Amino acid sequence: MSQDNLIRMKCEETGDIGYVTRKNKKQNPDPIELMKYNPKLRKHTKYKEAK
Repeated sequence: MSQDNLIRMKCEETGDIGYVTRKNKKQNPDPIELMKYNPKLRKHTKYKEAK
């Protein structure tokens, strides 16, 4: 059985949840931050793991 869980990524600038990704919470317990494209702002912004 896979330990991957789906997590939502939330934009820090707009607060919108725009991406969903997988993360193994046992191997990576810390919240992740990624630079992703925000189509509303038309630029790359920082996305953090949302609850």
